[in-house]
Amino acid sequence: MSISKARDQNKKAWEHRVYEFWNKSYGTPKDFAKRIIGNPEAQLKKHQPYFINITEKKIANLCGSNGRKAVPLALLGAEVTVFDISEENKQYALELAEHANTSIEYIVTDIYDIDQVKYGGHFDILYLEGGILHYFHDPDRFMSVLSSLLKAGGLLLLSDFHPLRRCIMKATDGQYQVQAAYFDEEIHNGDVAFKYFFEQQEQETFPDVCVRYYTIGEIINSFIAAGFHLHKFEEHRGWNGENIPWEFTIAASK
Repeated sequence: MSISKARDQNKKAWEHRVYEFWNKSYGTPKDFAKRIIGNPEAQLKKHQPYFINITEKKIANLCGSNGRKAVPLALLGAEVTVFDISEENKQYALELAEHANTSIEYIVTDIYDIDQVKYGGHFDILYLEGGILHYFHDPDRFMSVLSSLLKAGGLLLLSDFHPLRRCIMKATDGQYQVQAAYFDEEIHNGDVAFKYFFEQQEQETFPDVCVRYYTIGEIINSFIAAGFHLHKFEEHRGWNGENIPWEFTIAASK
């Protein structure tokens, strides 16, 4: 499948009832904003140490979704720009920022189509989190775009699902089983992340996403190929403290 067709398929999926999902999952933008205002640092979770003294720092939150990270960063004093493919994500995020009495710039675009004249070498920090790599089927090209957006000496912070996660499946008896999928290089149609929060009958109407999964080696080598200097690679347990790798975070500079 071509990059343009995959992009169009993913855009369609992420504009199908996602605004409704955010309201179901996070509450209305007004209610969520109240929680963020009370403790914006808490919304950054394990990444808090990377965002100390960010007043007037220019931060790009790529694939920034519903603004759940962008708005706290703006409240902490940063100038935040979100790049995301979904108009419905933008709607929720801008309402969230308004109710939090702050502002963010939100640009609906494919990452590959970002205006390099305006944003080339523009940002102090690039922040990507929440599981986005599998939507980009050419990791070297993707990292090259990220490098072009970052200032010399700037920080790239990427947090994503650990590649081993898809190989470790929980069985009905509560035990974990391994499936041999680590070196799978195929592009797959899959379920959009929020589909299962809706009733079974409604799920049948949800468009698929188009994804490609990577190994840790492929991810790290894409950083190296783009000229990044790696500073830290962290592996994180499961969300309930499971003793298996669930997510990872890479910190790198240009």
